[in-house]
Amino acid sequence: MNWLHFISEIDLPITHQGLKFFLILLIILLAPLVLNRLRIPPLLGLIIAGAVIGPKGLELMERDSGILLSGTAGLLYIMFLAGLEIDLDDFKENSKKSFVFGMYTFLIPMILGTLAGLYLFGFSMPSSLLLASMFASHTLIAYPIVSKLGVAKNRAVNVTVGGTLITDTLALLVLAVIVGMAQGEINLMFWVKLFFSLLVFAVLILIVLPRFGRWFLQKNEDNVTQYIFVLAVVFAGALLAELAGLEGIIGSFLVGLAISPIIPRTSGLFNRIEFVGNAIFIPFFLISVGMLVDFRVFFRDGETVFIAVAMTLVATGSKFLASLAAQKSFGYSKAERQVMFGLSNAQAAATLAAVLVGYNTIVGTSALGEPIRLLSESVLNGTIIMILVTCTIASLEAQRGAQKIILSGASLVEKGQKEVAERFLIPIRSEETSQDLINLAINLKSAGKKNSLYGLSILRPESQDYTTEVTAQKILNKASSFTAATDNFLIELMRYDADVVHGIASVVYENKITDLILGLHVQTEGKDSFLGQVTNSLLEKVNATTYIFKPHQSFASHKRHLVMIPPQAELELGFPFWLVKIWNIAKNTGSRMIFYVNDDTREYLQNILATNFIRVEFRPFPSWDDPGNLSIFLKKDDNLILVLSRKGDPSYHPNMDLVPDLVATWLKDHSFILIYPNPLEVRSALSHDFLHSNVAGPSSRLEVIRSAINRLFSK
Repeated sequence: MNWLHFISEIDLPITHQGLKFFLILLIILLAPLVLNRLRIPPLLGLIIAGAVIGPKGLELMERDSGILLSGTAGLLYIMFLAGLEIDLDDFKENSKKSFVFGMYTFLIPMILGTLAGLYLFGFSMPSSLLLASMFASHTLIAYPIVSKLGVAKNRAVNVTVGGTLITDTLALLVLAVIVGMAQGEINLMFWVKLFFSLLVFAVLILIVLPRFGRWFLQKNEDNVTQYIFVLAVVFAGALLAELAGLEGIIGSFLVGLAISPIIPRTSGLFNRIEFVGNAIFIPFFLISVGMLVDFRVFFRDGETVFIAVAMTLVATGSKFLASLAAQKSFGYSKAERQVMFGLSNAQAAATLAAVLVGYNTIVGTSALGEPIRLLSESVLNGTIIMILVTCTIASLEAQRGAQKIILSGASLVEKGQKEVAERFLIPIRSEETSQDLINLAINLKSAGKKNSLYGLSILRPESQDYTTEVTAQKILNKASSFTAATDNFLIELMRYDADVVHGIASVVYENKITDLILGLHVQTEGKDSFLGQVTNSLLEKVNATTYIFKPHQSFASHKRHLVMIPPQAELELGFPFWLVKIWNIAKNTGSRMIFYVNDDTREYLQNILATNFIRVEFRPFPSWDDPGNLSIFLKKDDNLILVLSRKGDPSYHPNMDLVPDLVATWLKDHSFILIYPNPLEVRSALSHDFLHSNVAGPSSRLEVIRSAINRLFSK
């Protein structure tokens, strides 16, 4: 009876806050499930759902302050995520193309939009320019689709996102200037104020924020505190942008771009940011946009229908022409053009901002005493229809283009090739060291391989009691929880063995481990740790690339990774396997890489960089005559990666044997990783016949290695 009474008391629109929130969550839950069956992008479904339940549909709920607040937060979050996921190395590499596309997607809509306003709608020049600026701007509403499909790193996506920054900034500057002209505020002081406010804003966001953010995240490792900090700087950036005369979306985008180097893609923080945005903030924004749609306008207002159709055609056509021009200029594929068009065609955020500002700007009074607006009510209603149509086209085109890119990439893999195995084993001794070792493994591993991490706890038979086993299991469970927070999975292993080395070696062979990560406590000395007898024994018995890691600070806080590669390392069969892991560190962290190599190795690496770009600087390799001199290159927040080798390998030097004793003394205040390559694991990547061919000279050996590199980097 209570339920019946509650339902009978419900009035429309719904005012009960709990019921409103439940209804929105139900839409977020069910819309993707239903529309996936119809092959309709879920983002589009949320917009349609918003239109159905909104004040211009079934009138189930109003677009009140709560919806507006959630929608604004989601809008800023979309732009923030777009900036955060940009690889700055790729962005810099594509900066010229981003500028060119940004100008294409700004100038073409501005020209066509201005002509349409003047000659098709009969608007004044200020109104026509403002209308054109609405066409020029766009919102990356389809970006979550592209990101979810795994092509966010594609060059076309990078160029489009970079171009978005340019075209939205220019469009919103046009908005500021046109409104200033309409209100008679354009003078010298207006331009001076705009210039200095933009300068201060850029300095605070692009220079001060990254340094402050790195310091804050180093000092505060609590998960909740870190996330709240990120959320705060997103809205602070939006507020600063508005104070500088721009729209908040530009500020949130630049915040994401500024702090992307200090939030690795593999970190738990990044995973939380992405999860909360896709689960809550972005769906609320899409539903709030849908609530603006009024389908009834098609049946009662011919002028609005004409303006809506014309605006949609001009906006869509101009964005298509911009994408086509970019495709021809850059030599991109049709699928990449589809993605560029899909990402740049959606009109939502900046368009809404512009039309609302234009609608609320009064430029005079008619003879009947009615206000004359910079943009009429018909344009406002037409804009809502344009938003729905362009978001629909954008979602479909971006999804189709991304799927074609995935298929074209898959077709490049030769038939009959087996996927290169990648399994990391992490012996875990304590909660204190487990997180650092897992962080390293996550940054070493290749993208998409979420079930490649193994956590091992070895117990001695004489300590076989309930308490010891429970303690070990708790440590493994903690490690699993930490791994799960990064959207990865840790396979837990527990083994009883009287000999630690034998236990690790057995697990390596039983599980076909390719990479072994050993931890070193900060307080231990080299001879009493894994750098002593244990390491030597493992290197003799274990068929896996071995990484010995001593963390001095969190892995994400390192500004530079200094990689010491000994001469002739490229002649060893294990070379490509640890090299790919170094590339993964650069890609996953975005940190600066410095390679210390000789001329021959540098030339070899530069050939790899031509097709697998990372930000790297080359410096001459120091002499092995005095290994202690290696420490002079280290600065604060540096991580040293030292590649060693085994006796009989081409890059081996007798002084390498001194390194285990030296690192405990001259690397006390720095993190370091010692890499011992495994020449035997190349068998898992190359054909049996090729490996057992006559590989006598260096040139033949390099052919084997080159084949392995090409195959590994293609994954």
